[in-house]
Amino acid sequence: MKKFALAMGLSLAVSAAPALASSGFQFPKTGVTESAALNGVTVSWQTYAKIPYVKRPSCASCQRLTVYVPEAYLKGGSVNGYTKDTAPIFLPNSVGGYMPGNIADPRKANFDGGESALLAALARGYVVVSPEIRGRTTKDASGRYIGKAPALIVDYKAAVRYLRAVKNKLPAGNTERIISDGTSAGGALSVLLGSTGNDPRYLPYLKKIGAAKARDDIFAAIVFCPITLLSHADEAYEWVFKDETVYHQGKIPGGMMQPPKAAGKGAAPVARPDNAPTEAAAGLPLSAKQIAASKVLARAFPATLNRFALKDAAGKPLILKSDGTGTFADYIRSLYIASAEGALKSGADISRFKCLTVKDGHVTAIDMKTYAKEVNRLKPVPAFDWFDAGSGENDEFGTVKNGPRHFTAFSAARDPKHHAMADAKSVALLDPFTSISRKDVTIAPHFRIRHGFEDRDTVLAVPAFVALKLAEKGADVDSAVKWGKGHAGDYDLDSMFDWADSVVKKAGK
Repeated sequence: MKKFALAMGLSLAVSAAPALASSGFQFPKTGVTESAALNGVTVSWQTYAKIPYVKRPSCASCQRLTVYVPEAYLKGGSVNGYTKDTAPIFLPNSVGGYMPGNIADPRKANFDGGESALLAALARGYVVVSPEIRGRTTKDASGRYIGKAPALIVDYKAAVRYLRAVKNKLPAGNTERIISDGTSAGGALSVLLGSTGNDPRYLPYLKKIGAAKARDDIFAAIVFCPITLLSHADEAYEWVFKDETVYHQGKIPGGMMQPPKAAGKGAAPVARPDNAPTEAAAGLPLSAKQIAASKVLARAFPATLNRFALKDAAGKPLILKSDGTGTFADYIRSLYIASAEGALKSGADISRFKCLTVKDGHVTAIDMKTYAKEVNRLKPVPAFDWFDAGSGENDEFGTVKNGPRHFTAFSAARDPKHHAMADAKSVALLDPFTSISRKDVTIAPHFRIRHGFEDRDTVLAVPAFVALKLAEKGADVDSAVKWGKGHAGDYDLDSMFDWADSVVKKAGK
């Protein structure tokens, strides 16, 4: 990680925000000094812990956030060219598998053992805000499940509203430069926050928990491997993996995720986000019913994609023919090829991927059927809306009594136990596409989206969908496929924060 100078002014008393903001929302008068080493340099900050960000919390340990402020700002100093008034606010969520997101600690390593994105942000001069977010297993005092859809995005929005409500009371941080970050289901949450700013459909839910009456649009969203577009993700998955009849995802009852085991043959890199599905000890064969369903889902995908009328940066339509080929397929291949070409130029050995064609020192083609075989199918059929309603996503759309529900008519019609369908509104409120085209929504001006070359928790078509549609609506989208990564996030932190610095500083004050 790069080192950044902390310019310290004359010694001043630690700034203390008044206990009560004019909006009625509280902010602590004092914080606690904490520090950690990053590449041999001590990074110090003030911690303001577990602040309620709504007036009517859903449970005793719900809907609080912790604010971490670089100590330099409390002494009149600057970090990385930022002051207490201009410092961006880094708002990561720790959601994975649509489970509850807890407050993160900058002193703890990333899930893959790497440095914490929170600590890296503090070293860069960002104010860091880490919120608690309800998830699919959150219960209230009476035992009701209160974290089902759309609770997690409601909470994320409420955290943004709180920051704006107390903006004049914060020790530091520019609430017009809020940058979200998330991985997997948390990546879905980050892109959702960025694409649903001030969407009036969420107001009843925000009012119920006593969220601040403030804006909830943000400046930028950092998105890793988002598990999103759930209504269409099963079709997209089979478009890639339809010829693979062995899957590697373990399963235990209740929509929970399998604890770690030895990775199966052909596994992607093993570091996994919290609560992401892990591999069974050996591959499991798809049933005849699942194999037949895979073909149906794959055949349905072209018509689904074509309804979105996607275009590339030059305005060229990205479509699929009924056989699954077409300009969209070419576009997806080009993203993989660009990733492999970059790796080859950097000196990486890409020879284990027989799906790639290298000619005259350049990657010229990728065979997607071979690619699917080499990375291996992780998920069963369907990948997300399981026929028995046993997936984490089925649980996410469950009832307050924890009854899982379907979110696609395809799976509901094939459920031997006849689980109910989730209400259409809850499904829509977790789908960024339902907001992107609305005129009464403020879309974040900047997005950074990453998908691992070996990711098979979802497929590249999903983040590509989102990136293309956001760009069409005028957002600045930096989207790429990362070589050497599977389902992972918060990697290449120098590059990630270089991007964040660039968009913040380009925008000015």
